[in-house]
Order: sequence, then C-alpha cells, then structure tokens
Amino acid sequence: MTVVELRLTAKPAMADALPVARALPRRERRFVGPFCFLDHFGPHAEVGRADGGVAPHPHIGLATVTYLFDGAILHHDSLGTAQRIVPGDVNWMTAGRGIVHSERTPADRVGVTSTSHGLQIWVALPLAHEDDPPSFQHAPGATLPVLDLPGARLRVLLGAWAGVASPVRVWSPLTYVIAELAAGATLDVPAFQPERALYVVDGELAIDGEAAPLLPHELAVLTPDAPATLHARTATRVALFGGAPLDGPRYLLWNFVASSKARLDQARLDWIARRFPTIAADDGYIPFPGA
Repeated sequence: MTVVELRLTAKPAMADALPVARALPRRERRFVGPFCFLDHFGPHAEVGRADGGVAPHPHIGLATVTYLFDGAILHHDSLGTAQRIVPGDVNWMTAGRGIVHSERTPADRVGVTSTSHGLQIWVALPLAHEDDPPSFQHAPGATLPVLDLPGARLRVLLGAWAGVASPVRVWSPLTYVIAELAAGATLDVPAFQPERALYVVDGELAIDGEAAPLLPHELAVLTPDAPATLHARTATRVALFGGAPLDGPRYLLWNFVASSKARLDQARLDWIARRFPTIAADDGYIPFPGA
C-alpha cells in the first residue's frame, strides 16, 4: 500500500505584510479532516516595529491555532483579549459567527532585533458550532503534554496521542502534534485520525516506501489507515495533524469559512462596511482584497 497519497510544497504568500509559506488550502487538497489552512512563517529576523505583525482582520466559521518555535506575539481580539504567546504555547481562537483579531509585536520587542518562527493553522467548525459566539483559549506550554520517546519528543497541541490529551477544548475529533526528531531517529505514525497529514518545518524525513525524502515546507497527505514510519535523516521538526472529515461541504473566501456561499458573501460585505466588532487596543485594518 502506498503510504503517501499526495505531496505538496508550500507556496510563498503574504499575511498582511508578513511573508509566509502556505501549505493549505491548495487546489489539489483543500481539507485534511477539518484542517483547512496552514501558514508557516519564518524563521525571520527583523527589528520589531510598533505596527509590526498582522493588523486587525476578521474570521467566521473557523478556529485559528497559533504555535511559535521562536519569538513572541501579542494577540488582541474584539472580545477584549490581550494575550502574549511565546514558544510552546497554544492559542485557540473560535471565530464562530464572527471575530476580529490582530497579531502584533509586543512592546518589549519594539526596536529589538529578534526572530519570529511559527505555524498558524485553521480548523473549520462543525455545522453545530459554525455560528457559535466567538471565544478564546490560551494554553501555556507547561500545560501541554509531552511524550519522550527514543530520539523523539512529541508535544500534543490538540486532541490526543498515545493516551495523553491536550487541555485545549476542540469542537470535532482532531489531533495536532509537533514532533522533534534527532538525526537517525524513527517515529511510527499510526492511523491516529481518518484523514492525516504531516508538514516538515525543518530537517529532512524519509518515509517507508517513498523514494524521495520530505524536505522543509513539504506536506504529505497520508493514505487512510496506512501506518507510516518516519526516518529523520537530520534533526527534524514535523507537524502531524488530522481529523474526521467535515460534516458537509465548506466554502472558503479570504479569512472566512462557511457551509453556504451566501454566508461568505455576507461576511465580505460586513467587513467592507465595517460592521464587524472592533478591537479597542488596535485601530488597524486589513481591507478585503480588491475592495
């Protein structure tokens, strides 16, 4: 059985003024379970600016998940949340019927040269929750379970792995793990969810049965039910994620996910007309593309 169903290389993109490598969504694959977006930013060193980071922008119908390897981000949102995120923490923001947030340079990083590096993923919400009131969760790194295996350390960000579970509340069956592998280490990847993928952050991975290794910025969708063994050719960090298929069609438009195209268009019009809630601590604004 072929272990890898599809290989994709992340494409350069921009998140406001922040350059990123975007692995999802793609024409070849829009969803892995409920996961519908993966941006990899950095590692990027620059002098922090007061207006640095990503300005206020809206979301509906999804949850954003932010994880850092290096640097610091100050999260503000229209609920009044102000939360610093540092490496190892997880921010889970449920947009539901609508939220606005920004991801800025913290004040103590302004004028200081520092490196930013991390992942942001989006999870489409199930039908029963896509219009829920927005909410926010922050899980400090010390609260997240870690599994130490021979040559490997796994941090469970969402869901469960090998009997340990993240404290972050999620709305559908899913798993998200960051694995750090030493050079020469192996990791067995079970059928942890019906749909699964892995994304190489840095390093180089070989997968049993695959002729070519996976390199940084490459994503592999794994064949359902096929166990896989990863071999780290160098010290490697890899994100493993997946979940149950969505409970019906979903449509994506800019920062919005919905079960109907009419809802997407309404969100577009609402953002252009400034009908979304605002952030008291941040008066920036990212216009709708082309508006």
